[in-house]
Amino acid sequence: MTRPEFTCSVKVQHLPEQSGDGAHAFAYTVTITNTGDVTAQLVARQWLITDAHGHVEEVRGLAVVGHQPVLKPGESFEYTSWTRLATPTGSMRGTYYCITEDAHWFEAPVPEFPLARAHDLH
Repeated sequence: MTRPEFTCSVKVQHLPEQSGDGAHAFAYTVTITNTGDVTAQLVARQWLITDAHGHVEEVRGLAVVGHQPVLKPGESFEYTSWTRLATPTGSMRGTYYCITEDAHWFEAPVPEFPLARAHDLH
């Protein structure tokens, strides 16, 4: 039986030059790897962005930074995007919606990760 699976890792960087006026900007670089045994395509994504006050913003859409990558088993796709928070710390988690070549949908979760300046992490 075939097993579609994408796994995701994230690195975060505070963007002091994009921060100010009560907003805190963070870049996040996501690496998506096809750890399954079938070719599949990332089609859409959903992010839940939570600030330190518990306010949640949902972002949904097709593609990631204008791309809908097709990944063969073992291949990876990396991209960088960014977000702004009203607080100096927060978190993000998400889901990628993917489809195999034979039209089976599956989800690739992105586990929650912190949005924080390095000196704000304990």
